[in-house]
Amino acid sequence: MNFGSKYSHLSHGFGCLCHSPMVAEINARLSGGLSRRSVLRGIAGAIGVMAAGVPAFAAEGKPVLLRNVKIFDGKSSSYIEGRDVLVSGDRIENLVGQDETVADAEVIDCGGRVLMPGLIDAHWHTILAGINQMMAMTADIPYVHLVAAQEAERTLMRGFTTVRDVGGPSFALKRAIDEGRMPGPRIYPSGAMISQTSGHGDFRMRTDLPRTAQSNPSTAEAAGISAIADGVPEVLRRAREQLMLGASQLKIMVGGGVTSLFDPLDSLQFTEAEIRAAVDAASDWGTYVCAHVYTSAGIRRALDCGVKSIEHGQLADEETVRRIADAGAWWSLQPFLADEDANPGGTPEQQAQRREIAEGTVRAFELGKKHGVNMAWGTDILFNPRGTAAQGRHLAKIARWFDNHEVLSLATSRNAELLALSGPRNPYRGALGVIEGGAMADLLVVDGDPLQDILVIADPENSLKLIMKDGRIHKNTLGA
Repeated sequence: MNFGSKYSHLSHGFGCLCHSPMVAEINARLSGGLSRRSVLRGIAGAIGVMAAGVPAFAAEGKPVLLRNVKIFDGKSSSYIEGRDVLVSGDRIENLVGQDETVADAEVIDCGGRVLMPGLIDAHWHTILAGINQMMAMTADIPYVHLVAAQEAERTLMRGFTTVRDVGGPSFALKRAIDEGRMPGPRIYPSGAMISQTSGHGDFRMRTDLPRTAQSNPSTAEAAGISAIADGVPEVLRRAREQLMLGASQLKIMVGGGVTSLFDPLDSLQFTEAEIRAAVDAASDWGTYVCAHVYTSAGIRRALDCGVKSIEHGQLADEETVRRIADAGAWWSLQPFLADEDANPGGTPEQQAQRREIAEGTVRAFELGKKHGVNMAWGTDILFNPRGTAAQGRHLAKIARWFDNHEVLSLATSRNAELLALSGPRNPYRGALGVIEGGAMADLLVVDGDPLQDILVIADPENSLKLIMKDGRIHKNTLGA
């Protein structure tokens, strides 16, 4: 969609859009609306309608035996054959022999298809992925939240049973999903992005300056999308606020972005003392900090201060990539490429920056693999209701750099290792991204052979015959 010259700077391409003034205004509306009883009543009523359309779950308390499967366990380069998977409650109880019988189990014959763990997107924006900019600006607030809930169900039906939310007010939706009030993925929330004044999360206009002790919070701060902090005491306060709200990890902004109005892409953000303050606050709660940053200088500063997950980082040079590997940190990369899934638009300068990042994306994946970095994968789809359907296609793209089993491992067991860094702040008490005894029963039955043809994952509507999360079946077309 073309929004005209007035909004051309907001077109989402290779830089994340979560820092634009449009996001600030939208989230201010969302935040204001969340406090209104009428909104909550509207959402509660619609939840009941949505729940009525959810496929029936397996019988409560009855074990489920997934029989006649080839198992990708989340790690191996080949399938496990001759074993069935027994699910009891929300867990995988065990892998059993094909000739074994299980009393009172509901047997589901998977017809020799592939069984694999549910997919994980490590860079997702739950509230704003599935609605376009203009609709989010003009629609009733309950509608925006209902679209987010609808998109959460669609995310699950694409086979993504878990997401790490790296910016946005997703706490309420997470709670509703966890309580079984609506279908959707597990959410690891970061809460508000913590930013310095003039940083990547400072959405204010020039006319909003200067801030004084009497100034009200900015619209984005009131919304919970960002938290502006200058100096160690303020960083500690904002970090601790997100932990109080239930953040499983913290998100800070250590460098500029493409579509930002006032922070250049190459700018360094937060002093070392400030970054360490956020890391200390997270560490005191047993969790970690992830950082938005593109450039080598910003990445090195973040690593020196104890940041454990680099988000983006497409402009890293080889020496910096070596430092990521040596630090044992994680590199959460997104396939920002000049292809059919990239949205055009922006100023000539922004378009040039996007081309630079697209070129850097190719180099980043190559260097990350070369130096054995702890790699994670995510999409960063935002304000793109048509684009969310390509979530699996974004995953398939990285087969350009990895073998198919490595691609599947990145989106299952490897991403799960990153999520596990949240330690005691992990909201889900069980292994994710693997098929083994005791792991969470998040499972997919795939019609096709993703180890031979990774594009099977890009077509979830047709290829996913069964989707299970928490031991509950949300889709089953095996008998169709």
